[in-house]
Amino acid sequence: MTADGYSPTSAPAGREPWRAPVADGPLHATVTVPGSKSLTNRELVLAALAETPSRLSAPLHSDDSTRMIEALRALGVGIELVPGSGPYGDDIEVTPVWPLRGDTEVDCGQAGTVMRFVAGLGGFAVGDVTMTAHESALHRPMGAMIAALRDVGVDIDDGGHWALPFIVRGHGHVRGGEVTIDASASSQFVSGLLLAAPRFDVGLHLVHAGDRLPSIPHIDMTVEALSHRGVHVERPRVGEWIAPAGPIRGKDVAIEPDLSNAAPFLAAAMVVGGSVAVTGWPAHSTQPGAMLTEILSLMGARVVRRGGALTVTGGGGIQGIDLDLSAAGELVPTIFALAAFADSPSTLHGIGHIRGHETDRIAALVAELRALGGDAEELPDGIRITPRPLRGGTWHAYHDHRMATTGALIGLAVPGVEVDDIGTTAKTMPEFPQLWRRMLEGGQSEGGPHRGELPEESMRAS
Repeated sequence: MTADGYSPTSAPAGREPWRAPVADGPLHATVTVPGSKSLTNRELVLAALAETPSRLSAPLHSDDSTRMIEALRALGVGIELVPGSGPYGDDIEVTPVWPLRGDTEVDCGQAGTVMRFVAGLGGFAVGDVTMTAHESALHRPMGAMIAALRDVGVDIDDGGHWALPFIVRGHGHVRGGEVTIDASASSQFVSGLLLAAPRFDVGLHLVHAGDRLPSIPHIDMTVEALSHRGVHVERPRVGEWIAPAGPIRGKDVAIEPDLSNAAPFLAAAMVVGGSVAVTGWPAHSTQPGAMLTEILSLMGARVVRRGGALTVTGGGGIQGIDLDLSAAGELVPTIFALAAFADSPSTLHGIGHIRGHETDRIAALVAELRALGGDAEELPDGIRITPRPLRGGTWHAYHDHRMATTGALIGLAVPGVEVDDIGTTAKTMPEFPQLWRRMLEGGQSEGGPHRGELPEESMRAS
């Protein structure tokens, strides 16, 4: 059992395990991954608060983005799916309303971005907004967010337990002002406040007071998204932001591919050899997944970006590393899997905050690798992995999409690995099992929902 109380035996009843396919040779594949979850949900919130309509092209259609769309619709925002030109389904048109509608309920499911971003929007509603979530997500940190929202004038009734579920008693506006927050548990606290800040009566002066600030690229992503819509956030020093009150522009936005969801595919080439290319890789990105070019190079891959595609070539072995992943905690499961096949031990640190994700990822990763014969150790702020021969067995997903994809990655080289719930990948990439098999077949891997559906240059010196 992990620290959040999840037992692997509580996987969905009646769901057949997914036998991870084993690669029969080096890979030669091109993959097109769906849009970024982080960007899609930020742009949905900003579009909902904008003065005029917006259109998001190539957005992500997944459980998390569906939860955000349903939340915004519950608040009265107009959201329509319209035919898009990409392989993964429809574009999204957003028509804002003001004030937002209250006397409604928002079910966040397992989506951290929904619970942290929409809580502040509830203050703009007229009437009560009940915030709830899936039982497996009720443990996720919310106390610091609730305290900060109260400090800027949001009326929240949480029954004294500082967690979901709670009620936001909306009064149609939020005062704003100065607030200090400890965002050590999640950078989403900072992003949620900044996204709402332009609609506060007096804007926001936000100061982080914790010992560390994880996932800084995600905060940079929020600041950049605001800037593109005419809101310029000042950063007087590290851990301080000043967001003025003012209009948010409606805008047509193209969503980048999800670079973190590309991680298992790129890492696959290192595990079994060959090359995997991911199309549409941006030249510049605030996504933490952009760090893969450097990380995979450090671990022994040849990494090249050419013609808009990033290609990773493996086969020369995987090198153990000592790496601070505080800026990119969502990459930890993939890097952990690579470390299990490395030529020397690895230490991943700066990642204590990932204990508060969908599950305690540190405890879960260590437990699952040990169950397959591997050797890993929990550290106060990280993990130590010592490579050992692995054997087949059940890999538990813990209701966590990144745990599921990690099992698939290990299963490429270890016969007999079965992921108990591959369906949990629908949280951010419903197409994962199909894309994974197409990658092994060596073809162009892309695809998505039918229209109208919304389903639950070189980076290393040669």
